[in-house]
Amino acid sequence: MQRDQSKKVLIVEDDMIISMVLERMINKMGFEVVEKATTGEKAITLAQEHEPDIILMDIQLKDDIDGITAMQKIRKSSEVPVIYITGNSDQYYKERAQKTNYIDYLVKPIQMDDLKESINKVFNSN
Repeated sequence: MQRDQSKKVLIVEDDMIISMVLERMINKMGFEVVEKATTGEKAITLAQEHEPDIILMDIQLKDDIDGITAMQKIRKSSEVPVIYITGNSDQYYKERAQKTNYIDYLVKPIQMDDLKESINKVFNSN
């Protein structure tokens, strides 16, 4: 499989095991994980620093900025595609997330095929 190192992925996930699993999935798909964050604050900083092609964003994070709020702040300077990966299927979060114009909203546990399908929505539409 051709590795597409030009596609950079930022993973924002406060559970280290899930973060490692996501990174492995991304690498298997041939993309590069540029950085990983566990807090909303760090996600905002890293998104500005690395200008990723896509962000995988958990909603519940380690600090007081959740993934949706972090994306709202990132949106002020970037239209980077975001896929939310969350353990919470609550409609309230989904409605808040819609305002950030997400590509997909996946509920954990996620499968490689689901993630691949979501990422393909981003990279095949270009």
